[in-house]
Amino acid sequence: MQPGTWFLLAVQLTALHGSSALPQTLKSIKVQTNHTAPMTCEIHTSLSNTRIYWLRWRQAFSRDSHYEFLVSWDPKKGTAYNTEVTKEKVAVLPDTTKITFSVMNVKPEDSGVYFCMTVGNPELTFREGVELSVVDILPTTAQPTRKTVLKKKACRFPSPATQKGRPCGPIVLSLLVAIFLILLLSLGVAIHLYCMRRRARLRFMKQ
Repeated sequence: MQPGTWFLLAVQLTALHGSSALPQTLKSIKVQTNHTAPMTCEIHTSLSNTRIYWLRWRQAFSRDSHYEFLVSWDPKKGTAYNTEVTKEKVAVLPDTTKITFSVMNVKPEDSGVYFCMTVGNPELTFREGVELSVVDILPTTAQPTRKTVLKKKACRFPSPATQKGRPCGPIVLSLLVAIFLILLLSLGVAIHLYCMRRRARLRFMKQ
């Protein structure tokens, strides 16, 4: 019997033994097409004595769904892939307390319920499942439309109490008086010269 076939048979027998073997909680994620979907499996025991299996349900999550073995990780043998799964499609990265499983370049057919199962000595435990939905466009939260209110600006005249410095009224008045006197003097000079020229002309004509 092939190792994968034996493993799936063991999972089916464990699931029939009691509902505690099934994942009790699901976390939903949405990933855009052609992107990477990372999933984490938390480990509460030593990795040196634990084997990790990643499985998937393609159908709706229920007790009648079928398991699909994807990849496994063994501390001594390393990573083993299903015959239909390639290294370019999935990646497994072990850490001290968790295993990160990533599905790369996801397509709509990669949607389903993913979960990891840890096999210790001798317990078998199903961890938290992840419901992956592959979409072309990620949903965005619509922002409420805001109305722009134009504020009317009121014309404000300067208050005498807020003005600083000396008042400019007397200075302006003095400048106006000086200009008026200069213009008046210039007019008087022009009239005087005109009269002198006229008298000189009359004298010249009488001679």
